[in-house]
Amino acid sequence: MILTVTPNPSLDRTYEVPTLMRGEVLRATSDRMDPGGKGVNVSRAVAAAGRDTLAVLPLGGAPGALVAELLRAEGIAVAAVPVAGQTRSNISVAEPDGALTKINATGPELTAAESETLLDAVRAHSADADWIACCGSLPRGLAPRWYAALVARAHEAGARIALDTSGPPLLAALRERPDVVKPNAEELAAAVGRPLRTIGDAVAAAGDLRALGARTVLASLGADGQLLVTGSGVWFGSAEADAVRSNVGAGDASLAGFLAAGGEGPEALAAAVAHGAAAVRLPGSVMPTPSDLDPAAVTVTADVPLDRVLTEPTP
Repeated sequence: MILTVTPNPSLDRTYEVPTLMRGEVLRATSDRMDPGGKGVNVSRAVAAAGRDTLAVLPLGGAPGALVAELLRAEGIAVAAVPVAGQTRSNISVAEPDGALTKINATGPELTAAESETLLDAVRAHSADADWIACCGSLPRGLAPRWYAALVARAHEAGARIALDTSGPPLLAALRERPDVVKPNAEELAAAVGRPLRTIGDAVAAAGDLRALGARTVLASLGADGQLLVTGSGVWFGSAEADAVRSNVGAGDASLAGFLAAGGEGPEALAAAVAHGAAAVRLPGSVMPTPSDLDPAAVTVTADVPLDRVLTEPTP
């Protein structure tokens, strides 16, 4: 079972339009509503693969109730922590060429008591978890060390932790030695304080995160692929995405695939790449099922192309 923790979940509405025109009245060609948040998406991808998952998350107001309802409709067990504030609602506008415009709300401010209740809920449900995936930004009211406290408590309970966050919360949590961290290129560059121009730069930055405490780094490099950097070696995985429809949740699908495949080694990296490539071909934040995957299109190698310039170098 994979337990996910989403401190700042959302209700996500996605609209597909022919062209985004500022100041105009637009008619959507399609629209959908999904439970959102990085950990929520990981649970949705795990459930789509037919695996057991439990989503632990703070929920408040009518949007929070709808998030829980939508998750349960997908067969996902929910451990909801009631909060006084209202769960945020986000809007995404997708265009045919893959361009995505997002408006993310701030979300509620959690009290000290709600913060502690959320940690208690994770501890109460962690005994049966193969992995705990802690994902996304922290809401107002939670200090940057909140993830560090969660990692420490989970390790005390004998659980393995995968962390997908950025900025001060990531750097603070590294001191507690999370088992896996999953930054994208921009987050990786910010964590080490220097730009990334090549895949070799990304490998070096991932090594720096390991030196700071991360046991394994799974780094998403967008269209260029993904890196897995561990104490045993470095691997590079890639796959052709012939038609990008929406990249919402693609990184979360990758993490789900990685953990569902065991969470270590090149086989798990191949699963991560396959899930990410499948996710970008789907609308909104739809998570891929096994029938959406194309493992034959995935290449994983230990011969990492260090000198290859990234398609989107970080500033």
